[in-house]
Amino acid sequence: MRYLPALLTLPLLLSLPACGGDDDDGGGSGSQADAAGGSADAGGSGSDASAGSDAGTGADASAGEDLELQASDFTCIKDGTKVHQFYMINPLGHLDDAIAVADSKTGGAYPVGTVIQLLPQEAMVKRAAGWNPDTSDWEFFLLSVTGTETTIEQRGGREVANAFDTCFNCHSQAEPQWDLVCEKDHGCDPLPIGDDIILQLQNADTRCL
Repeated sequence: MRYLPALLTLPLLLSLPACGGDDDDGGGSGSQADAAGGSADAGGSGSDASAGSDAGTGADASAGEDLELQASDFTCIKDGTKVHQFYMINPLGHLDDAIAVADSKTGGAYPVGTVIQLLPQEAMVKRAAGWNPDTSDWEFFLLSVTGTETTIEQRGGREVANAFDTCFNCHSQAEPQWDLVCEKDHGCDPLPIGDDIILQLQNADTRCL
């Protein structure tokens, strides 16, 4: 989201969970959401994956699969692959397809299992087709990080929000071809924090130490 005061100090920014996860989104806090697609459970590990990951490319390759992450699945943000300014993983094996969508000049649909993070306290995860048509099947997460531990503060669809707005309202500004992922030329409002602060926040992820 894009309404964080521009003059917030780094320690305060680190204390704010965020939603979304891309070049133009930052975070918030709020009550825990009991959303479709999973509870805000701090336990468990691994993903809820079904079909294999080597058939076809793009969205077609992930047909029949899903990914329901738990708190322990969120580790050091830099464990992912840096694509533009955000970090990306795909535990279902479709990372190359996801990177191809991110690099496309014309956009596309991200494959199921794609996890995008701009900041350690936020994530967006592509769920199975039909999981939530309102959010193009993206599940939004607000996270808190203490040392090496991650806690899910909120997860879900349109209802996931901080004190300023919902993740969906921010991401829905992206032009349709970008699959709700914001970057600087995707139609979303810019973040009121600079690239240097974003980099500091990424490097300050205590789970990486």
